[in-house]
Amino acid sequence: MPDLHLVPDMPSNPVPVAVLPEGLRPHLLDAVVAGGGEVVAPEEARMLVWTDPNDAAGVSDVLAANPDIEVVQLLWAGVEEFAALGLFDDGRTWLCGKGVYADPVAEHALALSLAGLRGLPGRVTARGWGPQWGTSLIGRRVTVLGGGGITESFLRLLGPFESDVTVVRRSGEPLDGAARVVTPDRTLEALDGADLVVLALALTEDSRGVIDEEALAAMPDHSWLVNVARGQHVVTDDLVTALREGTIAGAGLDVTDPEPLPDDHPLWTLDNAIITPHTANTEAMAVPLVSARVTANVRRLGEDRPLIGPVDPALGY
Repeated sequence: MPDLHLVPDMPSNPVPVAVLPEGLRPHLLDAVVAGGGEVVAPEEARMLVWTDPNDAAGVSDVLAANPDIEVVQLLWAGVEEFAALGLFDDGRTWLCGKGVYADPVAEHALALSLAGLRGLPGRVTARGWGPQWGTSLIGRRVTVLGGGGITESFLRLLGPFESDVTVVRRSGEPLDGAARVVTPDRTLEALDGADLVVLALALTEDSRGVIDEEALAAMPDHSWLVNVARGQHVVTDDLVTALREGTIAGAGLDVTDPEPLPDDHPLWTLDNAIITPHTANTEAMAVPLVSARVTANVRRLGEDRPLIGPVDPALGY
């Protein structure tokens, strides 16, 4: 833990915050102090910052042993494993990382989109001049599934390309940069005619497997699919078949199901699949972003202001 005696201008009543499990993300200790907090043991904490995305059961145990913790800060936008345990219904305020990583993930989505449409995978391995191929993104029809922070950032990046954008989002509320916004019951309609389909939505039971054989058949055969959300949004076997048979032109995947993708998986053999190992947001990119979010929420809690990134228990994210 940092030596708080060396930190100037410490509030007279610093917010007591536990950061667990210890040692996973030590930079968050400084982030807590920067927000006017004091790093304490869980039995003394008002707020818990949970640092392990793979241990939902662990946070449940900590909270059961420490009922006075009021606020739980998770660090990731995808919190489906915590929702599956019913943790968000415990009466506490739960926060997640929604919006924290939007800009780098949107940047990666654009990179995968351009690489696919421009035929770059084939050129990377080419050892001769070869024929011309590739499609410009300018003025093309783009469909984005999801209407959160990643989509907002992606639409800003798309601005110069003057694309005709349809967004599918649960609320149906308009978004800057989208020509139209429709609700999920119109997903197949939104996929029809799209030159590019980008997945940037939360994983819920309703969105699991949203891209299946029927959805892929609704897309034009020249369309590219880009997934920077969760691998389980796509029925992988259906995608492999669609890529092999030319149902769609290709796919850029930063997330897969299963993940990590086994070395002998058929997706690795397909020339029209670009696969990156969940690097749309790397740990190095995340450090300053998530630190700023923790600092902001510790400060807001101490000042009794609304907290950033609250989880909606009904939606599970």
